[in-house]
Amino acid sequence: MRLNNRNKAGYFQFLSILVLMVLVGGIVLYFIDRSNERINLGSVLLLIIPLFFALIFYLRGSQIFEYDSDGEALNFRNKNVVFFLNKAKSDEFPKYKLLDYEIVNLILYKRLYVTISSKKSKSVILKYDISYLSGKELDDLKSSLKKVLSKNKE
Repeated sequence: MRLNNRNKAGYFQFLSILVLMVLVGGIVLYFIDRSNERINLGSVLLLIIPLFFALIFYLRGSQIFEYDSDGEALNFRNKNVVFFLNKAKSDEFPKYKLLDYEIVNLILYKRLYVTISSKKSKSVILKYDISYLSGKELDDLKSSLKKVLSKNKE
């Protein structure tokens, strides 16, 4: 099964540019309002609210997630539409190495933790950001990983 949300990349780029513009605009308006030599709650909110939205956008993690379970290997890719925020993460390993997976669903973000077996240590945990997957995509990912785990246990 293949799963990706690459078709939403334009939307995520627009959203990142919008967050950046609101942040820069808030900073500029804060310093313009501060030049009046009085700082009130309104001028502080011009700085805090855009910073809050930028922080949420950054904490949610990488926007693009790709998963491929066709063939004998599992492929995971995670990348950000904003090239300077973090590097793309790509992992490929045989299906039989998959030991377990866990999806952590918090208020602001969702993460996928995949546990695989390795030669050097008993297991390795890989982390992927899946915050921007839709509910259906998340259900498909769970069912695919469940199938791989059930085949491994046989």
